[in-house]
Amino acid sequence: MGQFITLTAADGVSVPAYVAQPEGAPRGAVVVLQEIFGVNAHIRDVAERFAVAGYLAVAPSTFERVQSGVELGYAEADMATGFALKTAAEALPGAGVLQDIQAAIDYAAQASGGKVGIIGFCWGGLLSWRSACALKGLSAAVVYYGGGITAEAEIARQPLCPVLAHFGDQDRWIALAGVEAFGQAHPDVGVHVYAASHGFNCDQRGAYNEAAAQQAHARTLDFFARQLG
Repeated sequence: MGQFITLTAADGVSVPAYVAQPEGAPRGAVVVLQEIFGVNAHIRDVAERFAVAGYLAVAPSTFERVQSGVELGYAEADMATGFALKTAAEALPGAGVLQDIQAAIDYAAQASGGKVGIIGFCWGGLLSWRSACALKGLSAAVVYYGGGITAEAEIARQPLCPVLAHFGDQDRWIALAGVEAFGQAHPDVGVHVYAASHGFNCDQRGAYNEAAAQQAHARTLDFFARQLG
């Protein structure tokens, strides 16, 4: 089982992060970015899965600057709370939560001694994309149904490392036309669309789609093996 540590961002803010250690020497590291529900049981489980695959996994709390200790479920009330927290985090001045993600990347590189990839889900997917385009020290990035990623301003960004992106064709938050526009603007990004809804990777949500989740995870592991190996 992993444990929480404290990271220090460039501006001195302390940020908790869940760290899952692999058995033996890490083959690299993966930074795991939360949904709008905090570093909850699902995100910790994702980190543990990457540790089983041989990676040091680090999941920073990207809500820390707006509220500490957030751990939500997936009920309607949790959704409303998480969306409000995300809105507050997006409104932070300057680099906002990106400096917390940079601290996680720096820690992951030092602690693993290897290359670092990043993966994010929902809001975390959007942050993973922004990190790939703006932060230092990343060798790969994976986006799962990144909310807002198909906005014109996000599509205009240019990644600094290889990117893999997973979307669902029944996602009520991300229109397929936007996914197509994103793919056309970034032909080097590996874009995959599944017969699934938003949140299809999370086995704690009603939208969970086992077939899509397994296929996306297999593609993600293959991608990280090639880019971080």
